[in-house]
Amino acid sequence: MADELFNEEVFTLTDEDGNEKQFELLGSQEIDGETYLALVPIEDNENEEYVILKVALEEESGEEILVTIDDDDEFDRVADFFNDELFGEIDYDEE
Repeated sequence: MADELFNEEVFTLTDEDGNEKQFELLGSQEIDGETYLALVPIEDNENEEYVILKVALEEESGEEILVTIDDDDEFDRVADFFNDELFGEIDYDEE
């Protein structure tokens, strides 16, 4: 489902201060009926952290938007999934 919704690999996101930043899609997954995206900043390649956002519907327009996950339990569950899927195959002990 998420592949159908998000054909692009690069997203331009705007923060609360109006600053735009580009992110590359690492992966998407539907969990418990919600779609989540794992995104990494394009310009900050040295920092290996990524963000997880949830797909939601804009109430006024009905358009799909990306929102932060406010519920700690929900975030932990989704982050665990992405950590296992995105980084589970990496053997950090190898040189």
